[in-house]
Amino acid sequence: MFLTISTTGVPGRPATDLGFLLHKHPDKAQTFSTSYGTAHVLYPEAGVERCTAALLLEVDAVALVRRGKGKGRGGAPDAALAQYVNDRPYAASSLLAVALSAVFSSAMRGVCNARPERAAEPLPLRIEVPALPARGGPGLVRALFEPLGWAVDVEPVALDARFPEWGDSRYVRLVLESEQLTLAAALRHLYVLLPVLDGAKHYWVSADEVDKLLRAGEGWLHEHPEQKLIAGRYLSRRWSLTREAMERLELVRLAEIDDSAVEELDNAVEDETEEVQRPTPLAVQRRDAIVAALQQAGAARVLDLGCGQGQLVQALLKDVRFTEIVGVDVSVRALTIASRRLKLDRMGERQASRVQLFQGSLAYTDNRLKGYDAAVLSEVIEHLDLERLPALEYAVFGAARPRTVLVTTPNVEYNVRWESLPAGHVRHGDHRFEWTREEFRRWADAVAERHGYEVGFRPVGPDDPEVGPPTQMAVFTTATSTPAKTAPEKTAPEMTVPVRTAAEKEEKAA
Repeated sequence: MFLTISTTGVPGRPATDLGFLLHKHPDKAQTFSTSYGTAHVLYPEAGVERCTAALLLEVDAVALVRRGKGKGRGGAPDAALAQYVNDRPYAASSLLAVALSAVFSSAMRGVCNARPERAAEPLPLRIEVPALPARGGPGLVRALFEPLGWAVDVEPVALDARFPEWGDSRYVRLVLESEQLTLAAALRHLYVLLPVLDGAKHYWVSADEVDKLLRAGEGWLHEHPEQKLIAGRYLSRRWSLTREAMERLELVRLAEIDDSAVEELDNAVEDETEEVQRPTPLAVQRRDAIVAALQQAGAARVLDLGCGQGQLVQALLKDVRFTEIVGVDVSVRALTIASRRLKLDRMGERQASRVQLFQGSLAYTDNRLKGYDAAVLSEVIEHLDLERLPALEYAVFGAARPRTVLVTTPNVEYNVRWESLPAGHVRHGDHRFEWTREEFRRWADAVAERHGYEVGFRPVGPDDPEVGPPTQMAVFTTATSTPAKTAPEKTAPEMTVPVRTAAEKEEKAA
């Protein structure tokens, strides 16, 4: 990543004062370590009439991958390669904004003991960013910078100059010029708006990001015509944080109109002593959505297939409408933990009669799974290799055949909203794949067609207008009169994993 800041000088005010303002000597090339690589500051030119400071950030792609969570085998063949082959080292993003803040922290605050008068006055500035992702195109770039007093020269970068018919890429070359702004204001503009244009951050966005946004946006963000878009994108569309930022910006605006301090307006109630309410975890939202769908289906006898440590079974036990709940998992250890969670050894007789836990593989048909009102496959299918899915499909939809089947799985499109998840990574180390909404729909529609079900789709979690919800849920339903399109015996050999009943396995073992 590369960015240059240039200024010009006049007699008595040489351009090399830029070195004092940035706290970096023009005669030295300096290197700084950051969380994401190495930042270099150098001066391609440093004269009385013109001075240019350059910030070069070398991103360590390997370090980014190692620091990221959710490492796994990935779904697509190029999932692992995407960690190392991407635009992060070349295009300005939140990583460059973080480097700006780290390397030029004093300049961003407007602190310069050597030239305090220069730090407080506007400078003739020219800032160039050769490669900048612009989700929204040149129009959005102008809408963000022009209200701040910048003359904007933005040029789209072609996908391939040899093939102009391919059109433009999402990258632009940006040149900003102004004689009305201080260097500190210019750096704060870049710190906020570079990640806004990129549309994503490469680190976890926590509550303190609101304070960072308001500090960097002091003096300009509260009256910017695109403040809602800026706040939303800067905070990675975390709506609770965006709402807090917008409320605080409104207080700043009102205080400015009233010519009073923000604290004088924001004193209607005493400081809260209660803990700030945290957003509901996605796992809880998922369980609530599943319970609601089961209630809507009128299910009383429910299978939790791949029950894991029993969180869903525990939630279902709280509702007396579910008269029989069966948890099935291939892992004995998971079932042991589930048993402890449910306190089966201390559970009353009446409650204990409602729940069972047993070991079983979903790759094989099992007569114990027949006759239930509903079955739940919550975050299960993505843990299977793709070639094993037909076996699971037949075991659940063809052999067990409950009236309702609920399937939830991650929406891979939403992964860009998890800032702790490096691009191309799956959410869990054991995920064999993660599907887009279209891929999940195609699979679910084909399963429904083969086995005589109807299927509908519901979002789980915040439904992002661009990338959808974090979890997608398919609801399969069938009437008892609908004949099942069960797989004939001859199709079983075509599956990578043979479909055998428990009795057949015992006979073969004998």
